[in-house]
Amino acid sequence: MIYQNRDMGIRTIKARPDRRCYGMGLGIMILDDVYPGFPGDVRNASAYPFPIQYEIVEGIDIQALVWAEDKSPCLEPIKAAAKRLERMGVRAIAAECGYFAYFQKEIAGYVDVPVFMSSLLQVPFAQRLIGPRKVVGLMVARKQFMTEHHLQAVGIEPGSNYVIAGAEDEYSNPYFESLWNANVRPDVPFSDYEQAEKDFVASCVDFYRRHPNMGAMVLECTGMQPFARAVQREIDIPIFSWGTLLDYAYSVVVHRDYYGHV
Repeated sequence: MIYQNRDMGIRTIKARPDRRCYGMGLGIMILDDVYPGFPGDVRNASAYPFPIQYEIVEGIDIQALVWAEDKSPCLEPIKAAAKRLERMGVRAIAAECGYFAYFQKEIAGYVDVPVFMSSLLQVPFAQRLIGPRKVVGLMVARKQFMTEHHLQAVGIEPGSNYVIAGAEDEYSNPYFESLWNANVRPDVPFSDYEQAEKDFVASCVDFYRRHPNMGAMVLECTGMQPFARAVQREIDIPIFSWGTLLDYAYSVVVHRDYYGHV
């Protein structure tokens, strides 16, 4: 616990319209699925330096959000979860799976707080940082389910300077599958950190080597960022993840003050 002096700029308080709680941070919509996450996974609140408020998207699991061709049944439960978080008083809303990108426009237009539905929101930013002659590598869970609709919804122009790889359907990452693939995961989902890191780093290194002009990499899945630093040790390029997005999201809705000297 880090104890800080109170903000001396707060001299009076007043209610925000229809907000129940105060001093809140980010609201995270969680899939209605049972699997653990290492520290750094969005599903694990312990590693974040700001308040996290979770809300389950009732009845919507990985199968419904990612695998199902018809995603329309997901919209109303997602809207309901977002509205509950907004009423609770969160400063911004995010989600725990990059494939929530599919509904970025709908949810951003439904609530009155900023919405960060996918780490893929960082792709257009990354593209502009590295210039048009380099590509941004998108490491996603399953390439087969990443559609143009997902990309366009978060501002990515199809066919622009990016390339996509699937950690589960193009590479071998069994300790991801044991958590996120309902078709093969055990009754008690589990993972092994060291082996998961080894497999995932190898996948990212191979992806990078197959595209010598890769100038940045964006990790789509919320369970990938526990290994982002290990990836960056092997490929010395900017790595964007859910971790970088959530840090940014909190910083724009709760801007820090500056303490120093001259």
